[in-house]
Amino acid sequence: MDATPDARILPALYRLATLASRVDDPQAALREMLDVLVATFRADAGSIALLSPDTSRLETEVQTGLPAGVGYSAIKLGHGITGWCVLNHRSLLAPDVSHEPRYISVRPTCRCEMAAPMMDGDQVIGVIDLESDSLSGFTTADLAQLEMLAAEAARVMQRLWTVRHLHGKARQLESLITAGQSLVTKFEQQELIDALTQEARHMMQARAAALYFHDATTGTIHCASLTGTVVTPLPAGDLPLDACLAGAAIHTRRQVSFLDVQSPEFFDLVDVPREPGLRSVLVSPLLFEGEVLAVLAVFTDRPHRFDNDEKRLCAALAGLGAVALQNARLYARVFKSEDVLRKNERLTTLGLLAAEIAHEIRNPLTVLKLLHGGLDVDFAEGDPRRTDMRVISEKLDQLESIVTRVLGFAKAPSSLHSRWSLTDIVEDTLVLVRLKLAQSKVSLHFDPPAASLYVDAHKGQIQQVLLNLLLNATQAMPEGGTITLTTTAVDRAGAHLALVDIADTGTGIPESIRDRVFDSFLSGRPDGTGLGLAIAKRILLSHHGDITLLSTSPAGTTMRLTLPCAK
Repeated sequence: MDATPDARILPALYRLATLASRVDDPQAALREMLDVLVATFRADAGSIALLSPDTSRLETEVQTGLPAGVGYSAIKLGHGITGWCVLNHRSLLAPDVSHEPRYISVRPTCRCEMAAPMMDGDQVIGVIDLESDSLSGFTTADLAQLEMLAAEAARVMQRLWTVRHLHGKARQLESLITAGQSLVTKFEQQELIDALTQEARHMMQARAAALYFHDATTGTIHCASLTGTVVTPLPAGDLPLDACLAGAAIHTRRQVSFLDVQSPEFFDLVDVPREPGLRSVLVSPLLFEGEVLAVLAVFTDRPHRFDNDEKRLCAALAGLGAVALQNARLYARVFKSEDVLRKNERLTTLGLLAAEIAHEIRNPLTVLKLLHGGLDVDFAEGDPRRTDMRVISEKLDQLESIVTRVLGFAKAPSSLHSRWSLTDIVEDTLVLVRLKLAQSKVSLHFDPPAASLYVDAHKGQIQQVLLNLLLNATQAMPEGGTITLTTTAVDRAGAHLALVDIADTGTGIPESIRDRVFDSFLSGRPDGTGLGLAIAKRILLSHHGDITLLSTSPAGTTMRLTLPCAK
């Protein structure tokens, strides 16, 4: 065949060659190509089909003159004239289709057909097919010219695809940079992972995206974020890693992809969505210094083979997400440390203030002790005032001890610990608050245990704890109520312990602070300092005991003191 272009096809060759500079859309370019070819060869019908890399079949992209709905969609290689041309990398002319065994009738009026493969080097990317209603409507010279135009059309399509691919890569890179800038500004963890799944879904043009946190200690994952159009949510709660699709990415520390998660072999996996709208999935691990922090799953709404570019893009996003997630965790630790430092600073300031106050109190306190001792007042046995005088003397000694400790910034020496009856400590404390309870319309019930319980303790400090709890209970019952105080003994882990339960009928502790009631500067009252329970905790711990919140509800609160019994 003569491959030299004649004057008839030069305009067509020019129009095809300039398509890449005039048209951006490959589909529009194919349409113009077909129009030019049909006009050049005065064909009555024609089509351009491209070879699908996924199905390895010919799929018609544009056609003209063919009946509506008719085309060579998904035609197998070797079938028909076009399929034969692609399979054999050769052109074919059928002057009379009735004598061509490879011909497949599509138009009853077709009498002549020619087809030429679109070649990119040694690779076939598609085929151009033209039909004529006249016998021998195309000649061998026409077929040679069609081969030349088909080669130019292939070059144009490759240039358009390359430009579109580069534009897509540029957009992806821009999106990746924007996503990275956005992620590093997120310090709150949930906000960060929600932004990460949204960016993944947008960049991959996916139906949905999810992020699963990985807990290496328990060997589980749990869904922390899900974005996209999903009717049936992904499974919640901790999921065993060995029964999850994401486990493959975590075990191998590599990306994994699956074409159709709705097929039967995936039914036993607990993290696979049971929604038909989600089909293919790409799972990328979020790695930081070799540790898998989480996995990012991207779902499509149709079977899709993720190419290398898509995998690299998703891996890059997962890498940015891992760094941002680690930064968010570090920032959380920094903020927590700053909070602790602020508390410590407040404690230091409070300590200095307490030392100044203690210094100023010591002088008048000394005067009070001297005057009280000089009164030499003695009441008869059984007179309640005799007990009051004894309690006043003890409280003056306790105040002097507290002042000395504050000024010395030291714990009370162990020599102040003595063997005391727990019942005596409780009863002496109740004497101190009897007027406060009466004024607050609070009734108190205390039944001493049948057998006396003895503890090795600093009496004043234990009374300080009891006073704090009793006053807290009173303030929780502004309209009055009941406080029940009970003491019991238990054996636990080989130790003999004394338990003191203080129960009130107040409104309970707010749920938002129940886990932190013993923290310093935490108070549920506007006028509270937040130090009472924190100090009580330290006192009990210094006695090798503890204080716990046994129960709380709108019906009341019960606090429990635990002290080791004296040997």
